[in-house]
Amino acid sequence: MKTLVIIIHPDIQNSTVNKQWLQALNRSPEKFTVHQLYEAYPDEKLDVAAEQRLIEQHDRIIFQFPFYWFNCPPLFKKWLDEVMTYGWAYGSRSGYKMAGKKVALAISFGIDHDEYNHSAKYKYTVEELTRPFELSFEYVKADYRPFFGFYGIELNSSKEWIDKGVDHYLHFLDTFAKSM
Repeated sequence: MKTLVIIIHPDIQNSTVNKQWLQALNRSPEKFTVHQLYEAYPDEKLDVAAEQRLIEQHDRIIFQFPFYWFNCPPLFKKWLDEVMTYGWAYGSRSGYKMAGKKVALAISFGIDHDEYNHSAKYKYTVEELTRPFELSFEYVKADYRPFFGFYGIELNSSKEWIDKGVDHYLHFLDTFAKSM
């Protein structure tokens, strides 16, 4: 079974890291179903039924995005609001279509990991900042797994650093797929 990777990047062509991750995923079509939300919906009008069918066809789902303003890009929030609906994602006997599906986030961060702690500039850990995602996926009975984070893009965008991020991401995805 392939892993569904939903990429939510509003400017993937000018991305430093997510673009490289996308290219690596595209080299393994037998392992990954890649779905780019901003490419599929440039007008940001989601086809909810199509999105729900795509989720139903996969048991492992990764949401890949850059961390913007300590949150996700707006199309991901819209996706959560419109796709994870009552009667499909939760709240009825026929609902909970995401129940048991393994879900994780893959997030690129511009700043260094050390800046995300109680005694640093940003005061909160990444785990605290991503808790709404964890709670949302637990609410629909998905099997939420620890996220993958790649940090420091603003500090180091060298080819070597980006290649290291690609290698770490692919390792994370392999481990994620094997933990079923």
